[in-house]
Amino acid sequence: MKSIKYLFTGIFFVLFATSCDKGFEELNQDPNNPTTVPSDLLTADIIRNAANNLHSTFVGGDMGSTWAQLWTKVQYNDEERYVPRQSVIESTWDNIYETVISDARSMEILATGEGNDISKGVALTLQAWGYSLLTDLYGDIPNTEAIRATEGIFAPAYDEQSVVYDSILAKLDRANALIAGGNGSLNSATDLMYGGDVAKWRKFANSLKIRCLMRISGVRDVSADLQATVARPIFTSNADNAAIAYLAAQPNAHPFYETIDYGSRLEWKVSELLVQTLEGFSDPRLEVMAAENADGNYRGKPNGIQDVPSEDFNYENVSGIGEFYLNPELPGMFMSYAELQFLLAEAAASNYISGDPATFYNAGIRASMEENGITSGVDAYLSQSGVSYSAAASAELIGTQKWISLFAQGVEAWTEWRRTGQPALSPAIDAVLSQIPTRYSYPASEQTTNKASYDAAVASQGADVLTTKVWWDN
Repeated sequence: MKSIKYLFTGIFFVLFATSCDKGFEELNQDPNNPTTVPSDLLTADIIRNAANNLHSTFVGGDMGSTWAQLWTKVQYNDEERYVPRQSVIESTWDNIYETVISDARSMEILATGEGNDISKGVALTLQAWGYSLLTDLYGDIPNTEAIRATEGIFAPAYDEQSVVYDSILAKLDRANALIAGGNGSLNSATDLMYGGDVAKWRKFANSLKIRCLMRISGVRDVSADLQATVARPIFTSNADNAAIAYLAAQPNAHPFYETIDYGSRLEWKVSELLVQTLEGFSDPRLEVMAAENADGNYRGKPNGIQDVPSEDFNYENVSGIGEFYLNPELPGMFMSYAELQFLLAEAAASNYISGDPATFYNAGIRASMEENGITSGVDAYLSQSGVSYSAAASAELIGTQKWISLFAQGVEAWTEWRRTGQPALSPAIDAVLSQIPTRYSYPASEQTTNKASYDAAVASQGADVLTTKVWWDN
């Protein structure tokens, strides 16, 4: 795809939706064929496209979960050994710009014209999420000049990641204020995340801001902003989880189901590190996250290994992804209450906010257990050595439990590992690189269709390779 496509998507929609012959406005009103589409009708496609890309086995699996060493593969494992598909790198860039950010911008423009502040706040939240995903994946990206082809900007400059984050945080602040004002509405039928529950959208905007603030906490003092944000409405239980409600059959089922189960692509398995970690804690989530192998055991595979399948590691003797996670109606998670609690535990342990880190930490584990259908034995689990909270080992404890909880959120698991270094990981066996990737490379099309901006970004950020660190990771 040409990279400039992300500039155009949504533009034609807005022009069509807002144009009419002024001399015939009143005469040509047809209530059955409106010329302006309500802004909130865009919500469904934005959410679905975002979730489908995020949870694709070729993105969240190959270039997320395997790099975080939660998943592994017993065939077709180039990505696991750090040889990503350039087509996936290209499509991720294109899809998020075209079907998430651009369409959410169109939604914002329409909502502004309608005077629908709630719809506008949701649109800003979705834009913020889209930009945060892209900048965490690639680093410096077009932001200030993105989606501005109507102004004659066809080769947008890249912004430094710090500037992108400033824009993201500002969008989330505006979203909170607009939704809090209560002016407007949201179509419950097209809101595939919350069914029109406006209060939960406000919680998502603020919880997402906490994630973003913690993401940059290693390079910027975020204490005051965090303290102000935790005082707003944020997630208070799993009922607030930001997730798409998938349906029972393709093409509207969860991507894991559509590819692995329905598509009979069984090469995705659980990693040796995950199995060993869960077995070491007698963690009841093992039976949920992993399937038994042909011998009736739970067995993971070390990440990497070029020559597979083999006698040692193959489709039969390595445990697959658990049946629970191959449910076609598995929620497609954008952000969970469990993740928020682990972020708050880290923030409290770092004295960014007040509160007891252990309380947040335990709440995160309980929420993850609940997500996995575990209702008993949690108190005993929390009290055991290696799990029970300790201030001296807070980074390792919080990081490991967050890693486990992100089993089905590969991109987020890998991104948080990049930020925290927890748990300790070693490069994959037979990897082509000596270290785990720390970003995606830019799409090849950017080198031709937006070369000057691309060259400037590389000069600023560093070589366009998988091992160049993004700003917040330095």
